[in-house]
Amino acid sequence: MRIVFAGTPAFAVPALAALLAAGQRVVGVLTQPDRPAGRGRRLQVSPVKQLALAHGLPVQQPTSLRAAEAEAELAALAPELMVVVAYGLLLPPAVLALPRHGGINIHASLLPRWRGAAPIQRAILAGDAVTGISLMQMQAGLDTGPVLARRETPITATDTTPALHDRLAQLGAEALVALLPRLAAGQVRAQPQDDALATYAAKLDKAEARIDWRAPAVAIDRAVRAYQPWPVAHTACEGTVLRLWRTRVATDHALAAPGHLQVQADQVRVGTGEGVLELLEVQPAGGRRMAAADWARGRALHEAELG
Repeated sequence: MRIVFAGTPAFAVPALAALLAAGQRVVGVLTQPDRPAGRGRRLQVSPVKQLALAHGLPVQQPTSLRAAEAEAELAALAPELMVVVAYGLLLPPAVLALPRHGGINIHASLLPRWRGAAPIQRAILAGDAVTGISLMQMQAGLDTGPVLARRETPITATDTTPALHDRLAQLGAEALVALLPRLAAGQVRAQPQDDALATYAAKLDKAEARIDWRAPAVAIDRAVRAYQPWPVAHTACEGTVLRLWRTRVATDHALAAPGHLQVQADQVRVGTGEGVLELLEVQPAGGRRMAAADWARGRALHEAELG
């Protein structure tokens, strides 16, 4: 099939790479316009564009697909299928109607659970035991289309968003390559989603990453793992911001007031609303990431109140 691939960030790269490795006919790539980034505000190309250019694929970067010119350029590629992975721009019905097989989206959750912008983080925050990817037939609603294929993976007690992100990206790529021959042969039956089971994965907000020490230790540990690499779980310590990168739920349940930090034998422990949380890796304001014991030792810290 003639495939147009639409994607932008690193999550989309394994899927495009898998299509090319499988010998699929990718006739064009859509990705978001180059954006200024970094201190020098230099224009940076997306990870998907980098891969596309390395393989000599034609790249289109419209600011919107609602414009007649953008739609005409896409139609000129005569796509039979669109594969969409974290593209970041709305695909109007007229665009989705161009390919005879429509559009397939790789979504990082087991739909209908966690429709929306932040499915990986919300799954970790909720304490889900399992997540996965869904290959969905695209339609007008937000992640509401029927599911063509899915793959599952457990969420471990140490999984962070970056670790789960990479695992799901690879799962999606593998599922896509396996699906396409069956799709071309008309052997795929789409399964409608049960809207009654839908949950919404709201976009992350920096304010929500501030730790409430009245929460249980297990919930705080999930927040530390979920809010990476942004906005990063954080708290206040002696008037400055302290970022939390790695924690562990203590096996004992020694009573301590929520937010009360104690240093004992190189262990940095904080009381919570339920249980005790051990800090393993932190980042003080203006500093680098470091072992929590080294941070406490450098400040001659024995006790403190976090908030």
